[in-house]
Amino acid sequence: MGALFQFIEPTVEPGGFGGKVKAGRIEEFPIGTISHVQKGRFYISRLDEGVLALWHSCTHLGCTVPWRADEDRFNCPCHSGIYNKRGQVLAGPPPRPLDLFPVEIVDGEIIVDTGRVIERDRFDPSQISPV
Repeated sequence: MGALFQFIEPTVEPGGFGGKVKAGRIEEFPIGTISHVQKGRFYISRLDEGVLALWHSCTHLGCTVPWRADEDRFNCPCHSGIYNKRGQVLAGPPPRPLDLFPVEIVDGEIIVDTGRVIERDRFDPSQISPV
């Protein structure tokens, strides 16, 4: 029976989604930018106050939400959900902001724990990881 559970248990690739992902050095993310980290399935939102790691999954139905730099917002292509740089809902059917992942800054490196999803019902400045 134990072998069956080992077979169906999901494996997490070191440094990939479901574990801790090295996003890059803090200086690679200029203030005001949004950067997609594909291997971790998140965006680094570099704000004046620090960093958010926003899961790229819409909170409405889970579609991947692209960043539209030309519009300075996230636009969900499935049902027109719109989010700002902090992941707050600006329009559409999403019931809450984009989910977050915990962020650590270690020796100038941004480490994001994609194994721990932080669901939130609103944005709060305490969610920003200072750099």
